[in-house]
Amino acid sequence: VQLQAFGGGLVQAGGSLRLSCAASGRTFSSYGMGWFRQFPGKEREFVAAINWSGADTYYGDTVKGRFTISRDNAKNTVYLQMNSLKPQDTAVYYCAARNGGSGSRYYSNYAYWGQGTQVTVSS
Repeated sequence: VQLQAFGGGLVQAGGSLRLSCAASGRTFSSYGMGWFRQFPGKEREFVAAINWSGADTYYGDTVKGRFTISRDNAKNTVYLQMNSLKPQDTAVYYCAARNGGSGSRYYSNYAYWGQGTQVTVSS
Protein backbone atom coordinates (compact mmCIF):
# COMPACT_ATOMS: atom_id res chain seq x y z
CA VAL A 1 0.00 0.00 0.00
CA GLN A 2 1.21 3.52 -0.77
CA LEU A 3 0.34 6.37 1.54
CA GLN A 4 0.24 10.09 0.95
CA ALA A 5 -0.28 12.49 3.82
CA PHE A 6 -1.39 16.06 3.37
CA GLY A 7 -3.12 18.89 5.18
CA GLY A 8 -0.24 20.23 7.22
CA GLY A 9 0.54 23.90 7.46
CA LEU A 10 1.00 26.88 9.73
CA VAL A 11 -1.60 27.60 12.38
CA GLN A 12 -1.78 29.75 15.48
CA ALA A 13 -1.91 28.22 18.91
CA GLY A 14 -5.44 27.21 19.79
CA GLY A 15 -6.32 26.60 16.19
CA SER A 16 -7.20 23.43 14.31
CA LEU A 17 -5.95 21.42 11.37
CA ARG A 18 -7.13 18.22 9.75
CA LEU A 19 -4.58 15.89 8.27
CA SER A 20 -5.55 13.35 5.67
CA CYS A 21 -3.74 10.25 4.51
CA ALA A 22 -4.82 8.73 1.24
CA ALA A 23 -3.96 5.10 0.55
CA SER A 24 -3.67 3.30 -2.73
CA GLY A 25 -4.85 -0.23 -3.27
CA ARG A 26 -8.04 -2.15 -2.80
CA THR A 27 -7.41 -3.60 0.64
CA PHE A 28 -7.26 -0.42 2.71
CA SER A 29 -9.94 -1.71 5.06
CA SER A 30 -7.68 -4.60 6.08
CA TYR A 31 -5.00 -2.32 7.53
CA GLY A 32 -4.63 -0.84 10.95
CA MET A 33 -3.60 2.80 10.61
CA GLY A 34 -1.58 5.15 12.73
CA TRP A 35 -0.29 8.68 12.95
CA PHE A 36 3.13 9.46 14.35
CA ARG A 37 5.11 12.67 14.60
CA GLN A 38 8.76 13.44 14.69
CA PHE A 39 10.57 16.31 16.33
CA PRO A 40 14.03 17.29 15.07
CA GLY A 41 16.66 14.90 16.34
CA LYS A 42 14.18 12.61 18.07
CA GLU A 43 12.46 9.32 17.35
CA ARG A 44 8.95 9.19 16.01
CA GLU A 45 6.31 9.64 18.67
CA PHE A 46 3.00 7.87 18.68
CA VAL A 47 0.03 10.16 18.13
CA ALA A 48 -3.01 8.02 17.34
CA ALA A 49 -4.06 4.70 15.87
CA ILE A 50 -7.24 3.11 14.60
CA ASN A 51 -8.25 -0.41 13.74
CA TRP A 52 -9.60 -1.56 10.40
CA SER A 53 -13.24 -0.78 11.15
CA GLY A 54 -12.74 2.44 13.07
CA ALA A 55 -14.27 0.95 16.21
CA ASP A 56 -11.04 1.00 18.23
CA THR A 57 -8.91 4.10 18.59
CA TYR A 58 -5.82 4.86 20.66
CA TYR A 59 -4.11 8.12 21.51
CA GLY A 60 -0.83 9.32 22.89
CA ASP A 61 -1.06 10.98 26.28
CA THR A 62 -0.02 14.39 24.97
CA VAL A 63 -2.83 14.57 22.40
CA LYS A 64 -5.66 12.76 24.15
CA GLY A 65 -8.76 14.90 24.25
CA ARG A 66 -7.47 17.25 21.53
CA PHE A 67 -6.90 15.00 18.52
CA THR A 68 -9.30 12.58 16.87
CA ILE A 69 -8.41 9.85 14.43
CA SER A 70 -11.00 8.51 12.02
CA ARG A 71 -11.15 6.66 8.73
CA ASP A 72 -13.35 6.35 5.69
CA ASN A 73 -12.75 2.98 4.08
CA ALA A 74 -14.85 3.90 1.07
CA LYS A 75 -12.41 6.72 0.35
CA ASN A 76 -9.26 4.84 1.39
CA THR A 77 -8.45 7.68 3.74
CA VAL A 78 -7.56 8.13 7.38
CA TYR A 79 -7.87 11.50 9.09
CA LEU A 80 -6.37 13.23 12.09
CA GLN A 81 -8.42 16.12 13.39
CA MET A 82 -6.21 18.30 15.57
CA ASN A 83 -7.84 20.86 17.84
CA SER A 84 -6.48 23.19 20.51
CA LEU A 85 -3.07 23.05 18.89
CA LYS A 86 -0.02 24.02 20.90
CA PRO A 87 3.44 25.14 19.78
CA GLN A 88 4.79 21.84 21.14
CA ASP A 89 2.68 20.02 18.54
CA THR A 90 5.00 21.41 15.86
CA ALA A 91 6.49 18.40 14.07
CA VAL A 92 6.44 16.39 10.90
CA TYR A 93 3.42 14.11 10.96
CA TYR A 94 3.48 10.68 9.32
CA CYS A 95 0.72 8.24 8.60
CA ALA A 96 1.42 4.54 8.63
CA ALA A 97 -0.30 1.26 7.84
CA ARG A 98 0.14 -2.16 9.34
CA ASN A 99 -1.04 -5.58 8.34
CA GLY A 100 -3.49 -7.43 10.54
CA GLY A 101 -6.15 -4.78 10.94
CA SER A 102 -5.50 -3.59 14.49
CA GLY A 103 -3.90 -0.32 15.48
CA SER A 104 -0.63 -0.12 17.40
CA ARG A 105 1.27 2.42 19.46
CA TYR A 106 4.64 1.14 18.27
CA TYR A 107 6.14 2.45 15.05
CA SER A 108 8.08 -0.77 14.53
CA ASN A 109 4.76 -2.55 13.98
CA TYR A 110 4.01 -0.53 10.86
CA ALA A 111 5.29 -1.68 7.50
CA TYR A 112 4.13 1.19 5.30
CA TRP A 113 4.75 4.90 5.73
CA GLY A 114 3.70 8.09 4.03
CA GLN A 115 6.09 10.91 3.24
CA GLY A 116 5.20 13.19 6.16
CA THR A 117 3.55 16.57 6.35
CA GLN A 118 4.82 19.53 8.35
CA VAL A 119 2.64 21.04 11.04
CA THR A 120 3.81 24.31 12.56
CA VAL A 121 1.99 25.94 15.45
CA SER A 122 2.93 29.51 16.24
CA SER A 123 2.56 31.04 19.68
